[in-house]
Amino acid sequence: MNTTVGELGKERKTIILITCCLSLLISSMDATIVNVAIPTIRTDLAAPLTRLQWIVDIYTLTLASLLMLSGALADRFGRKRLFRIGLFVFALGSLLCSVAPTIEFLIGARFLQAIGGSMLNPVAMSIITTVFTGRMERARAVGVWGAVVGISTAMGPLVGGVLIDSLGWQSVFWINLPIVAIALVLTTLFVPESKSQHPRGMDWAGQLLAIAFMFTLVFGLIEHKPIIFVLTAAALAAFLRHESRHPTPFIDLRFFRSFPFASATLTAVCAFAALGAFLFDVSLYLQGTRHFSAVHTGLLYLPMALGMLVFSPISGRLVGRYGTRPSLLVAGVFMTAAAVGLTRMAPDTAVWQLVVLFALFGIGFGMVNAPITTAAVSGMPLDRAGAASAVASTSRQVGVSLGVALCGALTGAGLWWTIAALALAIPMLGVAANTPWAYRTRDRVAPLLEQKVPAHV
Repeated sequence: MNTTVGELGKERKTIILITCCLSLLISSMDATIVNVAIPTIRTDLAAPLTRLQWIVDIYTLTLASLLMLSGALADRFGRKRLFRIGLFVFALGSLLCSVAPTIEFLIGARFLQAIGGSMLNPVAMSIITTVFTGRMERARAVGVWGAVVGISTAMGPLVGGVLIDSLGWQSVFWINLPIVAIALVLTTLFVPESKSQHPRGMDWAGQLLAIAFMFTLVFGLIEHKPIIFVLTAAALAAFLRHESRHPTPFIDLRFFRSFPFASATLTAVCAFAALGAFLFDVSLYLQGTRHFSAVHTGLLYLPMALGMLVFSPISGRLVGRYGTRPSLLVAGVFMTAAAVGLTRMAPDTAVWQLVVLFALFGIGFGMVNAPITTAAVSGMPLDRAGAASAVASTSRQVGVSLGVALCGALTGAGLWWTIAALALAIPMLGVAANTPWAYRTRDRVAPLLEQKVPAHV
């Protein structure tokens, strides 16, 4: 239960929502802007492909590792306090990225930036749910939140392209600084402090084992060192054993006894792995193979981004009326069709064909987010819905990391056939998760999760 923040006026609530959305703006734009900058960074810093992959993956892996921890720390020590720390660390990391003299320095700065980023979105959402307590006003606030994701994703490539062509790749990190400064001032002046009256215990060992599993898996893929996967398997086995015995685990493994939840997690990994590989490989293709400018690249990304922007709210309405299956079927069909079409991508592929395929991919991806979140929290007790949603969010970041890692292990048509296979898994999981058997597994899990567990530090 959240401590009360008192009755706040409408204007103050609006300012708080704007403040929280500013953090979402910079974190959502970061993915597409940085991908557009990758080819220029490659040239300026003489970076090999593996180091370019780490620019993206060190950020997404760190987010995946720390999202749930940041949420727990905010509940325990204060959401406003951790949100401000996150903004400061993110700004410092962005500044260091912009002055990076070497690719290794840039990767280190991206790591610091991600530590700050992990304290932004989950904590901002906690602030929103604490401030907007009415059902309708909370729904409207979350709707605005979702719109910011779409707008920032749509504008990111074009803004990034203009900045890169005008001021260099460093400018994609400069843009974060004034936005963070505004958010810091507004947070200090208007956001009330709040904590959880009964914060959950901290599972440090589970946290470290999860990090070891994710980093060794991606390291083995990027650096082409299969022997590392022995450590990955050991970390996973130790994680599963530890989590099954801990009174307040980092991830409650009982969630996965619900097939709809397990399928939502796997769907998130598949969909976002496809997205991560798409963004990374297409940027190198457009600027490296086709020699398009950063602005031209940003314009070609727009059909994909607009497809996501338009069809994300449509998917939300479809899920509310018909359940998750229709959206997942549409998502899988469109993403698979786009990936199959891109297997024939060549140096002389007509631009109109690229635009059509990018738009198909964006429409498909726009349909997938709402059913993932809905399936993850469906049937969960109210006090566990946040944790279930956090697992889904973590799975998204893991998926992006794996997708980028695949871009080194696979090339050309082989990569796109793999993306097509990932996309094809989405409707298959959607159908399986909407069967009577799947519903029965979900219904059996809820009573288990309602059992109280003791605090553990």
